[in-house]
Amino acid sequence: MDEAKIFLSERDMPQAWYNINPDLPAPLQPPLHPGTGQPLGPDDLAPIFPMALIAQEMSMDPWIDIPDDVMRVLRLWRPSPLHRAYALEEHLGTPARIYYKNESVSPPGSHKPNTAVAQAYYNREEGVTRIITETGAGQWGSALSFACCQFGIICEVYMVRISYDTKPYRRLLMNTWGAQCYPSPSDRTNSGRAILAEDPDSPGSLGIAISEAVEVAAQADDAKYSLGSVLNHVLLHQTVVGLECKKQFEMVGDYPDIICGNVGGGSNFAGVSFPFVKDKLEGRDIQIIATEPTACPTMTRGLYHYDFGDTAQLTPLLKMFTLGHTFIPPPIHAGGLRYHGAAPQISLLVSQGVMEARALHQKAVFEAAVTFARTEGHLPAPETAHGIRAAIDEALKCKETGEEKCILIGYSGHGHFDLAAYDQYLTGDMVDYELPQEAIDAATEGLAEVE
Repeated sequence: MDEAKIFLSERDMPQAWYNINPDLPAPLQPPLHPGTGQPLGPDDLAPIFPMALIAQEMSMDPWIDIPDDVMRVLRLWRPSPLHRAYALEEHLGTPARIYYKNESVSPPGSHKPNTAVAQAYYNREEGVTRIITETGAGQWGSALSFACCQFGIICEVYMVRISYDTKPYRRLLMNTWGAQCYPSPSDRTNSGRAILAEDPDSPGSLGIAISEAVEVAAQADDAKYSLGSVLNHVLLHQTVVGLECKKQFEMVGDYPDIICGNVGGGSNFAGVSFPFVKDKLEGRDIQIIATEPTACPTMTRGLYHYDFGDTAQLTPLLKMFTLGHTFIPPPIHAGGLRYHGAAPQISLLVSQGVMEARALHQKAVFEAAVTFARTEGHLPAPETAHGIRAAIDEALKCKETGEEKCILIGYSGHGHFDLAAYDQYLTGDMVDYELPQEAIDAATEGLAEVE
């Protein structure tokens, strides 16, 4: 009987993170100071990030060693298994070989702790006692709460209001690990109060929550800010996923022709794909598909332009695909994908044609999620199901052509806290959102003059 799971031993865990910066097909444009519009230096970021993370953000070293204390915590669940989706293949009747890298086995149930643990460690090493952050669907807030608990750091989380209300168990998970969680927009910050004054019923957005978290961290002597996606150092820490994948494929003598994953800010997708992107840039033929919701089509309909990472314009300006920092997406169930921007590294690779961006409707995404759950047994997060949808679509193409392609899915997290969304789909109450162009035009109208 063919084995359905490929395991690595802890001895085979990556000992260093892969930094894609020196291998990018074009240099990244520098982040700009929100006040002056000039390129940022390390001292500009020091009020909100520890210096070790700032150094990683700007590093051109191809490999950065993983500290022993970070490895100790990662070993609680890593290496994660690579699954062969035999049951899904049989159900689809496809000659394609489908694999998924299962990041749902972490304590919070997603890929997010891969960077949360590293960030908590570097903050502790610099004497930080309190970390402030935001979260969309709650996966990042859960992950940082877990990581701070491991290193004895206080954690405060601003959670997008719509997710705070509809995903209470994520909030309770944060509380269990000792974190405080606040709905955003809140009355605790100037930026939150300004939003509530305009719209007391605002569902919130990641941009708003980031504004609140950055504001609190910048005004506190004992606190730093932590971000769960978008920035270079965050994507760097996630590369343990793809590095493990490469070893696991070597064990079974296979290699992906197609890689599918979801992009909100981009950390999950970068983690699973960047080690393979290196191979593609060196000439290997790989199709790399980055998926997103049609309700928040950052890469497929946004502008590749400098923009703020938050609504209140407190963060640096980044060159990225963006729908505009004032954009508030519809309250779809994939809360982790409701962000106006995409990571600069991923944005550059999409703009250069190294990666393909694809927008998907949420009903088609949930159809794929249910198919996956009924064949493979695992219940995917709504975010994760976007990558599954693309993989199923590609497998069905192989059924038509007879091609025996190898497809890899970045399985970023489970959907155990998303059952209300599944209930809405199964009862037929779910609707699709096609974002009108005028909404994008309105949100991008005020972008910074610098392109």
